[in-house]
Parts: sequence; structure tokens; C-alpha cells
Amino acid sequence: MAKFGEGDKRWIVEDRPDGTNVHNWHWVERDCFEWSRSLLSSLLSNLTILDDEGGLAIRTKTVDRVDGEAYVNVRKGKIIPGYELSLSLSWEGEARDSADGPSLLKVSGSLEVPYLADENAGEDPEVKITVRDDDGPVGRRIKDIFIAKGKPLVLEKIRAYVQAMATGGPVKDEIEVKKAPSDAGKAPAAGRKAFPAAPASGNAAAAAKKENKVKEGFRTITLTEKFNCRACDLYEILMDENRWKGFTQSNARISKEVGGQFSLFDGSITGVNEELQDGKLIVQKWRSGSWAEGIHSTVRLIFDEPEQGVTIVKLTQTEVPEEDKYGNATVVENTERGWRQLIFNKIRALFGFGI
Repeated sequence: MAKFGEGDKRWIVEDRPDGTNVHNWHWVERDCFEWSRSLLSSLLSNLTILDDEGGLAIRTKTVDRVDGEAYVNVRKGKIIPGYELSLSLSWEGEARDSADGPSLLKVSGSLEVPYLADENAGEDPEVKITVRDDDGPVGRRIKDIFIAKGKPLVLEKIRAYVQAMATGGPVKDEIEVKKAPSDAGKAPAAGRKAFPAAPASGNAAAAAKKENKVKEGFRTITLTEKFNCRACDLYEILMDENRWKGFTQSNARISKEVGGQFSLFDGSITGVNEELQDGKLIVQKWRSGSWAEGIHSTVRLIFDEPEQGVTIVKLTQTEVPEEDKYGNATVVENTERGWRQLIFNKIRALFGFGI
């Protein structure tokens, strides 16, 4: 192995003298946390929720806290945002006899978003709203109005942040979206005679066209996982909605019939059972709510029990889109991470099937 600095220069990618990252070929990562903090503060501060309607006025005050991380990766012109944030803001409400009358009661409260992440970009995050100063009838009424009118407005502003990250965040204007010219558009090199390419046979051309149509913009996920349990037990857990609710801490509805529908993670994942063999096979049409309409992947889970008490699961998920409907290019890695961390590891931990 060559020592540092002694590698063959033919294989070293060096920075250009002018600092240009041509066609964004190199992987570039930009820290977007401070930009995110500033944008969220701008979006969420001083929002008028209710303007002296019925003797009540409600508005947000300031974003008090933003924690976590945010970044944007750029590779060959493709934007890959990443963020895991939590934030809280303060709000206040006031009750008056009339628009110009004296103040009868002032209350303050907080709104918390405990988890805002790129993996859930297609879903609204959880929002917790509290009243600090008064828990009486007026305070509860103000809180109810804030939930009814303020929460949707806050979520709208958060969606604006998510969309801004999906389009590049603070580096949007720096991103070169030009593609390298294709070979088809290039003139023949000087001194070289251009020869027409031999036409592909009809069958080969049709096959290539079909293959490109199927694969372009989609990926396949393959995983192999080991569990210390019987195959029939693991199969039953994956097909039982009450156990899904237990290990995911979310709502689930699962039909155990071929052709039956299922809904997981509070409706974020939906699909249909295509083939079921007890303890051996699960095949499902499977989609996320953040994917573009009409896109369904196919999940195939094969259960093998090489020895009693040990089960090997082989998962294949085909036709997973590379991007969601918001333009986020993290679908494949988020889907794979979801299977490992939110499903398989949770099952091992809760049911004692090994880590």
C-alpha cells in the first residue's frame, strides 16, 4: 500500500486550480444547521393565529430552541438533504371584553416539535401544545383555538422548510445542474472517421428498452436477517396487527388473507397481500405515503429455518423509487433503515429474539 502522498497521480482526484467542482461530480456536504435555525425562526415567529376575534387574540412569539443537525449532500447534481431536529416556540393568548377593551386574561404557552427528520419528509411531524399560565376554562379555550387554527399554520411553515431543504437549502444557488454533454452530441475527434453504430437486433433492442423502462429511477433492496426463534413465530408477528402495534408503538391494520389490505405506522405504509404461506413466505404490494401516486414496490420475505430455533429472513423489495414526491433522494436508504431499525431490531428487542 502506498504511503500518504505517494499514490499514483493518475488515480488521485485533485482540486482544480479555480476551485470548480465540475458537474458536482465530487461529493459535497454543507452544514445547514445555522441556516435551518434562522429559517425556522423566520417562518414561525410572530405569526398571527387569531386577531381579536370574539375577544381573543393569539400569536406565536419566538422560536426558543432548535436542536439537532441539518446538512445537504450534493453528488453529481443530485441533492440529498439530511436533518434530525427538535424545536420549541412560545406563544401567547389574550382575552378582552372587546377589541379596545381592557385585558381580562393573558396566557402563554409552548409548542414543541420533538422530531423533524428527512426520513419522514412526506409526513407532518408530531406537535405538542401546552398552556403554562392558566388551566381554567379560558386557558383551555385559548389552547383549543390554538390547536384548531395555530397548529395547521405551524405545520404549513414547517412544510415550507422541508421543501426548502429538498431543493438544496442554502446551497441551492450554488448547485450546477448542467449535465455533461452526451456522446451523441459530440463531433468526431479530428483525424477520426465516424462510423455508424451497428443496429441492435430487434429482440435485443426491445429487451434493453424494457429493462431501462423498469429500472430507471428505481432500486432493489435486499436484506438477510437472523432471529433466534421459530420461523412460524416470526411469520405470525409480522402478520399480526396487535403485535405490530406493540413493537412499533403505532397503529396498524393487517389482513391475514391473500388480497387483503394492510396499513402500518399510522397509515404511512399501505399495501395488499399477494401471496402468503404460513411460516415460509410473504409477498406484498407495498408503498409509502410519501411516494408519488401510483408507485408500488413489491416486498418478498422468505423464511428459512436451517436449525430449530434459528430463522433466516431474506427480504427483497423491488421497484423502490429513488426519490419521493417531494424530490428527496433518500428513499432507498430510509426504507432500508426502516426495515432494520424500526421493524427487525424492534422485534428482536421486544420479543427476545436476539440482537
